[in-house]
Amino acid sequence: MSEGKMRAHRLLIVPGGNFVDIGNGLTANTTASIRSAVENGLHYLGICAGAFFAGNSPYNGLNLTQGVQFRFYAAEARGIRKAAVAINGAAQGTLDQYWEDGPQLTGWGSVVGKYPDGTPAIVEGTVGSGWVVLSGVHAEAPASWRHGLTFHTPVNEDHAYAGMLIRSALQRTSLAHN
Repeated sequence: MSEGKMRAHRLLIVPGGNFVDIGNGLTANTTASIRSAVENGLHYLGICAGAFFAGNSPYNGLNLTQGVQFRFYAAEARGIRKAAVAINGAAQGTLDQYWEDGPQLTGWGSVVGKYPDGTPAIVEGTVGSGWVVLSGVHAEAPASWRHGLTFHTPVNEDHAYAGMLIRSALQRTSLAHN
């Protein structure tokens, strides 16, 4: 898809998955077109792998972050691959969110939500004339993903928060900063 066709849309959502496969599955021309479309007004919501991909990933990332490369949230270094993580946000207080090998988003954007260790879990900012929201957690996670994990936040509250992230990205609405 050309940059012009991408810009005919208001929002690109890149979901979770494997950011290495996402980046390596696209040509350098495609990532350059996506980056240019965002710089020229296409909004972007990156969730988990989509947030890694938005950064300066060595795997053909978008580098919407002016050279910032994201690292995994600290739980990954302790051998934890998925967990219910309490995310503290300025507007919504603390919500347990589904996390699976997601990034901590230090070094770019305004912090909207933080992991328990204080590192950024959700950030937002501008890239040229585009609006970018990045999330290291899956607020949109269905109830089935929660199996075997303990959540204190009902799934409908997390889904409402996911809706707020999507609306923010779509409408270029700044969220409360943490």
